[in-house]
Amino acid sequence: MAYSARVLLDSISPAGVRLTTLEVTFPRFVLSEFNTHRVFSRNSASSRAVPTSKLLEKVANEPVLPLEWGRNKAGMSAEDVLTREEEERAKGIWLSARDAALEHARELLELKVHKQELNRILEPFLWHTVIVTSTEWDNFFTLRCAPTAQPEIREAAVRMRAAIEESTSQPIGYGRWHLPLVQDDERTLDIETQKKISAARCARVSYLTHGGTREIEKDIELHDRLKGERHLSPFEHVATPAHDARFYANVRGWHQMRREIETSLTRAGNATNAPA
Repeated sequence: MAYSARVLLDSISPAGVRLTTLEVTFPRFVLSEFNTHRVFSRNSASSRAVPTSKLLEKVANEPVLPLEWGRNKAGMSAEDVLTREEEERAKGIWLSARDAALEHARELLELKVHKQELNRILEPFLWHTVIVTSTEWDNFFTLRCAPTAQPEIREAAVRMRAAIEESTSQPIGYGRWHLPLVQDDERTLDIETQKKISAARCARVSYLTHGGTREIEKDIELHDRLKGERHLSPFEHVATPAHDARFYANVRGWHQMRREIETSLTRAGNATNAPA
C-alpha cells in the first residue's frame, strides 16, 4: 500500500452544491488529525475488524515509515531534517520497533487475546483507508496542505486536493441520489436497494465483501444490521439534493440518507412507546 486519493463519486446539485466522495489511504498514525474535521462524513476499516494474521502480514511486508525524519526542536513542526546517515539509523530503529511489535503480537495471538486489543499494538505501522464525503474542503486543505502540517497528513491532503481538482462533477437532479460504490451494472436496481448497498459498502470501505466478492445480499444484510444497531455514519455518504444551499447536518445543499433513517427510527420508537 501507499499514499493514494481517488474520487469515487462527484455530484453537483441543481442548487450548484458539489458533493464529493473520495477513497484515501494514509498512515494510521495520522487518522486522529484527519478526524478532527467535523464537516467530513467518513468511514474506515477498523483494526478491530481485521484478523490479526492479515495485519501481521501487512506490517511485515508493507510497514508505514515516516515520510520525513525531522530534527527535534520546540514546537509541533520540524524545520530541519536528519542527515542521510542519521536517517538510515532512524529507519533501522523504527523497523526494529516494528519487529518487536510483530513479536509481541504473535505472542498475544498464541494466548488467544482478542484482536480488538491485540491489533492496537500494530497500528503505528499500518496503512489506513478511509472513505470521506463532504461539500466543504477549503479549511481542510488550508490547514493540512500547509508547510507546517505533519508531512504524512500533508501528503494525503495534497493528493486529495489534486484528485478533486482533476474530477468533473456530474449533475444529480431532485429526487436522484449520490450513491458511492454502486457499480454501473447495478444502476437498474430499484433505488432503495441501491441506497442500501451504497451505505453498506461505504461502511465496509469497499464494493467487495471481506471475502473478496460482490454480493448484493450481503450488502443488504449489512445495511439492515447497521440500521438495527444504530451504526448510522455510513448513511451519511448517500444523499439527495436539497432545494437550497443551506447546511443540513454536516453537508450543505444535500439531504443525507442518515436523516431519513433517523426519522424512520424516531417514528418507530414513538409508535412503540405510544399508550395502548
